[in-house]
Amino acid sequence: MRLHFQAHGEGVPLIIAHGFLGSLDNWRTMSTRLAAHCRVYVVDLRNHGQSPHSKVMNYLVMAQDLREFIEEHGLRSPVILGHSMGGKVAMQLALQYPEQVDKLVIVDIAPKSYPSMHGQLLTALRGLRLQTYKFFGEIDSALTGAIPDPLVRQFLLKNLTRDPNEGFRWRIELDAIVENYAELTKAVAAGSPFTKPACFIRGGRSNFLVEQDYQSIRGYFPRAQFKTIASAGHWVHIDAPDEFYRIVTDFLAASSR
Repeated sequence: MRLHFQAHGEGVPLIIAHGFLGSLDNWRTMSTRLAAHCRVYVVDLRNHGQSPHSKVMNYLVMAQDLREFIEEHGLRSPVILGHSMGGKVAMQLALQYPEQVDKLVIVDIAPKSYPSMHGQLLTALRGLRLQTYKFFGEIDSALTGAIPDPLVRQFLLKNLTRDPNEGFRWRIELDAIVENYAELTKAVAAGSPFTKPACFIRGGRSNFLVEQDYQSIRGYFPRAQFKTIASAGHWVHIDAPDEFYRIVTDFLAASSR
């Protein structure tokens, strides 16, 4: 699968993988800043953004997508940065193909399984009759009952585009995402430990990655270091961009030895 991407900057390659129902657009500002230090490739994962759609979606195949991306672009020992779902993809890649990864930056996610937490949201999105709406605001209003947080609704509406015939359509492959959602809640498949450097960055106001996870993470990633940004929620790079940027660039600059 040939993933859609944007690239800018020069130097050591850094691949950025977004979270669930996101896209590379969510990383546009931060990737531009990081491009002052490295060659940044920010990708749309399968069934997201402008990347191809597939009925198959799990961490093994998404890790393979990234491996193919690395090989297609001739990247040598890239750093992989992944947020949330993208963090699990990054971890799976490092555990399966450690020779192709130099360092990991994992943002607010652990390699463990998670309970289903998006059921109501996905049902609401799937229930929209997009061809009947003329304005984004109408869709936003229709989602208010099921998704009361306006920031979450704004995030989700970025996955819409106008249909050339009538109304709107999803950029994401929503049906495939719904059908494979149980796969996305699962733990990363175990492999040999990734013995190169890994930095886990958590939001202090988020419960996706907690201190109780640290011991099990070190079983997968024995050289893991942990950073907490107290003021940030799950979208760490948006809530605290300056501190996030400092942590990532310091980690990139540090020796791998």
